[in-house]
Amino acid sequence: MKKILITGSAGFIGFHLTKSLLERGFAVVGIDNLNDYYDPQLKLDRLNALNEFVSANSLHQYYDFLKLDISDSDSLSDLFKKSEFSIVINLAAQAGVRYSLENPKAYVNSNLVGFSNIIECARHANIEHFMFASSSSVYGMNIKQPFSVSDNTDFPVSLYAATKKSNEMIAHSYSHLFNMPCTGLRFFTVYGPFGRPDMAYYSFAKAIINGSPINVFNRGKMERDFTYIDDIITGIISLLDKPPCPKSNEITAASAPFNLFNIGNNNPISLTRFIEALESSLGKKARKVMLPMQPGDVFSTYADISEIQEMFGFSPSTPIEEGIEKFIIWLKSTL
Repeated sequence: MKKILITGSAGFIGFHLTKSLLERGFAVVGIDNLNDYYDPQLKLDRLNALNEFVSANSLHQYYDFLKLDISDSDSLSDLFKKSEFSIVINLAAQAGVRYSLENPKAYVNSNLVGFSNIIECARHANIEHFMFASSSSVYGMNIKQPFSVSDNTDFPVSLYAATKKSNEMIAHSYSHLFNMPCTGLRFFTVYGPFGRPDMAYYSFAKAIINGSPINVFNRGKMERDFTYIDDIITGIISLLDKPPCPKSNEITAASAPFNLFNIGNNNPISLTRFIEALESSLGKKARKVMLPMQPGDVFSTYADISEIQEMFGFSPSTPIEEGIEKFIIWLKSTL
């Protein structure tokens, strides 16, 4: 049985991925620092939900969780000495574009120092496949749409985006130097149950329920490639046992077992339609405050997913209205 390490396992994507892998019979070790970027109780709720699932399905021997920060290199090294992992999936990161304006050090510690620690441990452990979360934010304010992995991403407009681009470059260098199979995943606006409360769909829903106003930036003239969490998890799992083979491309002669994919819905939704989906599911109109664009934000995200579609058959299938309805059902159950 393959043992998989998931960093950031108490996070939104980490929680859903851990549960799905356990359902499929994988052995999973999850680590998370349980930081307070948003209310840590939500992370504890996710962990409790995982523990309940494990208990209900008698999977105790397959799952373990440790509170551990990937910026702590000594503790991370100790973990790798005690466990033999086949696959490492790095989802741990300081998230958020706007927060990077307030606390840049948090991004350096987690997204740069922490990432360097985890990939170095994975290298020495000779794992089969190192997978890591990148972000659509690396595309910055690129004019060309949809965003393709072959596009230039040298112009980040936030520190968060810059750290994610750095992760991709570090992983490629490790892949080339040490023949280490690495796959980077550029996620596009992930949403769904147990989601992050700092994301617009979550804060908007709570505000509408409470009758509070919502700030609509760029006066609603923005588009996001909203991707439902189940589609994201399907994409990740489809790549687990398919580590890349060494290859070069038309740009460089440097051969590396390295892949980089967009994982998005390939169907950008306007902020206006998104708010309408929330209003429909909640049966209540939003009080909108129209505002200009914020610094570090981008007008549109739109994923070209042709590569992962052609290579692995990835095909997201959840319409925004259906996904929002599932999220609202979950949210109401927590109130």
